[in-house]
Amino acid sequence: VFNPHLLISHQKASNFHPILLKILNLDKRGKQLNLLLYLIYAYFNINDGGRILENFNEILAYVQQNFTLFALRLVGAIATYIIGKWLSRKISNSMSKLLINKEVDQTLVDFLKKIVYFGLLIVTILAALTQMGIETTSFVAIIGAAGLAVGLALQGSLSNFAAGVLLIILRPFKVGDFIEAAGVAGKVEGISILTTNLATPQNEAVVIPNSAITSGNIKNYSAKEMRRVDMVFGIGYDDDIKKAKEILNDLIAKDSRVLKEPAPKIALSELADSSVNFVCRPWVKSADYWDLYFDMHEAVKTRFDAEGISIPFPQRDVHVYNT
Repeated sequence: VFNPHLLISHQKASNFHPILLKILNLDKRGKQLNLLLYLIYAYFNINDGGRILENFNEILAYVQQNFTLFALRLVGAIATYIIGKWLSRKISNSMSKLLINKEVDQTLVDFLKKIVYFGLLIVTILAALTQMGIETTSFVAIIGAAGLAVGLALQGSLSNFAAGVLLIILRPFKVGDFIEAAGVAGKVEGISILTTNLATPQNEAVVIPNSAITSGNIKNYSAKEMRRVDMVFGIGYDDDIKKAKEILNDLIAKDSRVLKEPAPKIALSELADSSVNFVCRPWVKSADYWDLYFDMHEAVKTRFDAEGISIPFPQRDVHVYNT
């Protein structure tokens, strides 16, 4: 309820601080100014350590003494925020350009840019509050407690976050590579802070938590320019071994995708239960791996059939004796 003892006359209103009247565009009618003074009274009553101002003359003197200081603090806080925000953006952008020039992964650049920007922005806000005369210790304590609570609640996500940072920094693979990780093989379509997206050969989209990737082995089939194609071909025990080897050598030599260096390896590797097995190990560019693998199996089957060389299937000879 408004205190009637705070009512002032037109003459007292004319003596009120001229800056306040100009900023707030107030006329000099006592009633309108009374409400403003009451609100100011409430403000300074709270922010002056609970000191109670008993009469209007004391209120007027207190406001006149402290308004200019309050206005300067407000202007200083606003200036601190504007300049601090500009500097935060400037510093984060400069850091981003520097990292890009050093050929750092774009995902890591974007992540660090956001971390630096928001970190500096928080410092700017705290500085602006301090400029206003507001104690920021409690805010820091609240932010710390909230961070601890969030950290405990999101332990799994934080482990994925840490793993994502490691993947971006160490770069065991990049977008476009074909990898095998966490029991899944596929082409990398995206690497984020928490997850990695793969597309399998069946065009299935798989999202893998980063912690699952870093906790196991990672096979990157695209890391090297060359790959060795390991194939095994079996012939019957009654077939000509030298002829079969010549056929394999001829097929490998005629395929333009097979690299001359390192030289391909063809050798008899095993006398198995039902077949004599040859290993065929040519080197190709990584992009030609599967094409050569499929084409070579078809060519060997066609050529063996044409040359009368059998490709045996598992079988067992049973001998019966009459007693």
